Amino acid sequence: MSDRTAAAAGHGPSPFIEIERARWAALAGETPQPLSAAELHRLAGLGEPLDEHEVAEVYLPLSRLLNLYATGARRLHSRTSAFLGTRSETTPFVIGVAGSVAVGKSTVARLLRELLSRWPDTPKVELVPTDGFLLPNAELERRGILGRKGFPESYDRRALLRFVTAVKSGAEEVRAPFYSHERYDIVPDAELVVRRPDILIIEGLNVLQPPSRNGLAVSDLFDFGVYVDARTQHIAEWYVRRFERLQTAAFASPASYFHRYADLGPAESRETALGFWRSINEPNLRENILPTRSRATLVLKKAEDHAVHSVLLRKI
Repeated sequence: MSDRTAAAAGHGPSPFIEIERARWAALAGETPQPLSAAELHRLAGLGEPLDEHEVAEVYLPLSRLLNLYATGARRLHSRTSAFLGTRSETTPFVIGVAGSVAVGKSTVARLLRELLSRWPDTPKVELVPTDGFLLPNAELERRGILGRKGFPESYDRRALLRFVTAVKSGAEEVRAPFYSHERYDIVPDAELVVRRPDILIIEGLNVLQPPSRNGLAVSDLFDFGVYVDARTQHIAEWYVRRFERLQTAAFASPASYFHRYADLGPAESRETALGFWRSINEPNLRENILPTRSRATLVLKKAEDHAVHSVLLRKI
């Protein structure tokens, strides 16, 4: 382990310790890997390799750590209640998962949901993507920001804050809007329902952003934050490859918002994807997403092949 985050960049001591993959993998101990090959195939994102070694060496230790944090928070709540002489029930442990488009954060979130639900003291784990809190396309068009979809201003941040606040307060049932990637829009009258989970995972581009104007940010309600990190040039290439794979997958459906890109040739497809990356996703990454990395509790650092090569963990 070493202090190599800010120190390596010449900014002095770091609040993180860096744990190389071999050392991190050993932290799983004798914990068995509970997922089958079929389950891993289902959980993997488009073009993201996910094998049993990656799960056993990276995500199993992470699930073990998160389980320790969650059970520790439950014990602290119990002791605090006893100290105060109250009998309030425990509330869900909330985890935020952030990172760029195409970096694999959705896969990480899905994988953590499955692994954490296998621990006996956290069997009920819910996952809510923040896509459902994007403003409808009609509203984005009215505001003239449809081309900035995914930027902080394209979300109903108050609704997201209300949702997580209600979950964190222990509400019996909380509803979130549903987003269709095929339609590229919110689906009216469709909802995700969360009913007092042991753990709630909130996944999205900007979930670790700090509050603005001295207000409250959704990240203030998180018990643990995960940032999925990689070099920008690697993420750009992953984005292009994913776009090319989507041409014969989701884009092939006539109902898809992006169906018009399904028949592009290889050169035109790559140029189109790079155009989207350079005009929308890379600026959003540099201006809004990457600056939140230092707010995470833990950073997963990926190599060019999508494999995690080291982990940064905030010092306690």
